[in-house]
Amino acid sequence: MLDLTRRGFALSVVGGVIAARAAEPSGDLAALSLAEASTRIRERTVTPTQLTEACLARIQVYNPKLNCFITVMRELALAQAKTLDDEQRNGRLRSPLHGIPIGLKDNIDTAGTRTTAASAMYDDRVPATDAEVTRRLKAAGAVLIGKTNLHEFAMGGTSATSYFGPVRNPWALDRNSGGSSGGSAAAVAADLCYGALGTDTGGSIRTPASFCGVVGIKPTYGLVSIRGIIPLTVSLDHCGPLVRNVEDAAILLNVLAGYDKLDIASVEHPKEDYVEGMKQPISGLRLGVPRAPFFDMVDPEITKAVEDAIAVLAKMTKGAKDVSLPSSADIGLNAETYAYHEELYAHGAGRYQIPTRNSLKNAANAKAADYVRSRWKLALLRRTIDDAFTDFDVVVLPTRRRTPRKIDDAIKREQSEKPRNPELENTGQFDVYGIPAVTVPCGFTSSGLPIGLMIAGPRFSESRVLALANAYQHATEWHKRKMPLTPDTPVPPLAPTDEEKP
Repeated sequence: MLDLTRRGFALSVVGGVIAARAAEPSGDLAALSLAEASTRIRERTVTPTQLTEACLARIQVYNPKLNCFITVMRELALAQAKTLDDEQRNGRLRSPLHGIPIGLKDNIDTAGTRTTAASAMYDDRVPATDAEVTRRLKAAGAVLIGKTNLHEFAMGGTSATSYFGPVRNPWALDRNSGGSSGGSAAAVAADLCYGALGTDTGGSIRTPASFCGVVGIKPTYGLVSIRGIIPLTVSLDHCGPLVRNVEDAAILLNVLAGYDKLDIASVEHPKEDYVEGMKQPISGLRLGVPRAPFFDMVDPEITKAVEDAIAVLAKMTKGAKDVSLPSSADIGLNAETYAYHEELYAHGAGRYQIPTRNSLKNAANAKAADYVRSRWKLALLRRTIDDAFTDFDVVVLPTRRRTPRKIDDAIKREQSEKPRNPELENTGQFDVYGIPAVTVPCGFTSSGLPIGLMIAGPRFSESRVLALANAYQHATEWHKRKMPLTPDTPVPPLAPTDEEKP
């Protein structure tokens, strides 16, 4: 048993090469990128158990502050790591993910471990089988360290509405972490795991990645299986990684991508190596800047950071010019959301959080004919979206138009029954298009909150958008900035919610 301290533990060693690093604290070990941790596993200078214990030590200190994990799979993770230790000693490494602790959003099924979707409705739900992405991670040797908190049933963009309490932003504990994959983003940002999976239906990977200062990619629709993931809107649901840098995203995507004939959303696509793909030259790329409507009503500090980022990228490529993208208006798919929840809602509406209940109430009024017409429009838009990329190769724009609200303000707004304004969201249109989109840190506000830059391209252009994002990260330092979170950082109290008030 390793001797854990407040900041971590001393790294035990295997052989003479490892001895040089014996004094490395767990905080430093947990702060490695996924790629760096993978290299150390390959070189045998660290073991899967040491990486796992480093993350568990930080979870013990910081999860009470952030509330980013619903379930910490401590014993299972350590048992899995021990098996992977043995394989490492015997010279068998399953993949670059061998021994790497990864978090899973708690709407992704894990056999034998509860999967709640952050709802009282599923507080004791234990799946019998793994989601396909879970199976792929296990087969690749990843250590599943825990299930991350989220916006209830992924129905919002703050992760403030959760049966298990709101997720806090590691950069400012009074702010929301973004959603719906807020727990995954916060856990990665705070070095509690080396990567995490999220889902994205209207921006639920990219929004929290932007708000928490990490990298998140939504792949092409159907490239990554969504079978075994509790659905929000099947026609828009995507699954992808949240990580600390672009290379880590490519490593995870190599494992996640692949056809699944049992998933009705899955599409066949030739196998790619995204790590190699992200190394392609970008000097010939033509950048498009879709100013309307994506730059309307943007926070001034975000505008400046994004314009500065575009200027950097323009010098590295063939330049940037203003372009337009087709509208995704009048595509309403709420009927799909209600289809999953209809029976649950009929027998236990009161067990949902108020905002989720209100959303389902509205979705129940969807008309079948309207839904069918929306599906036709969606199918046509996805067949033709690549045609928009005629004299430009990728688009660059703000990931979000404003910085995260305080958690109290977010909860108050979500309980007001006022519908959100999709015109003020930059992310959802790309779920409708079904094309790959990545967000990378591109600056900070004067109050120290991260700002994200989104890069998107035609269907199956993951390697291209990753290459541009990777080049930008190598040219800038934003992704290296450290957050002010410490074990002594106080946690600000939250105002009582409507349900808690006497």
